[in-house]
Amino acid sequence: MELHDEDTAATPRAMLGRRLRRLREASGLSQRALANVVGYPHTYISRVERGEQLPSEALAEAFDTYFRSDGLITELLAMAQDSLIADYSRKIVAKEGDAIRIQVFTSSIVPGLLQTEEYVRESFKVGLSGETLPELDARVEVRKNRAGVLGKPEPPLYWAIMDEAALNRGSASSEVMARQLEHLLAMAERPNITVQVLPFSRGFHPMMGGSLTLLTLRDGSTVALVESFASGSGVESPSRVVGLVQRFDVVRSQALPVSESLDVIRRYLKGYAE
Repeated sequence: MELHDEDTAATPRAMLGRRLRRLREASGLSQRALANVVGYPHTYISRVERGEQLPSEALAEAFDTYFRSDGLITELLAMAQDSLIADYSRKIVAKEGDAIRIQVFTSSIVPGLLQTEEYVRESFKVGLSGETLPELDARVEVRKNRAGVLGKPEPPLYWAIMDEAALNRGSASSEVMARQLEHLLAMAERPNITVQVLPFSRGFHPMMGGSLTLLTLRDGSTVALVESFASGSGVESPSRVVGLVQRFDVVRSQALPVSESLDVIRRYLKGYAE
């Protein structure tokens, strides 16, 4: 009955909305009354109940606290967020929170965990043109939540290398790109974050046209995620991971030193700002 009592598809987001509505109605509350209790707009709660928008993590926790629902809404939110991550990458992405080191190479875009919300939104809007605005908002929120791993009390070491193409291509808005590069420079000041640029002058390299993420886990093992457009694969086989680590090491050896890399970013920033 839970999955078929409405016309809405049985997605995690729809299930969350239905469950919230049932909890609210069982408590005899209107949407406005619940909004007053949790301190969020009733229009926001209405969109969540209709399955048009996911609640924030803070709002999900507020629902669970008020209804004493033993973390149900928070768990449904996690399921809904997971469903927005590509199937091929879900297993590896789930390990980000347990990583003690994250190494990333991107060939044409700023690394995901260093992206601003505006930059994320524009890249998703172009790559997922068939999605509705609420779906786009949900994907942006998931990416923002993932980036939170870099702000933990004990964050992982994060080493990002990007092809100069990621800086040169730019977004549709110079302002968006300028703010993205300002954010990139600010993040590079953190002691756990290293940013390098692989310049055009280095010519060919072993990871052209794709991206690579390496996660070193607490047990010392390393897993990898290899991606191209709309496709990719997680890699856990030690022998295959070694080959990918070697590719990353070659690219790192070709990249500019950190200080020179940041100078390149500043030069592009000046261009976009002007």
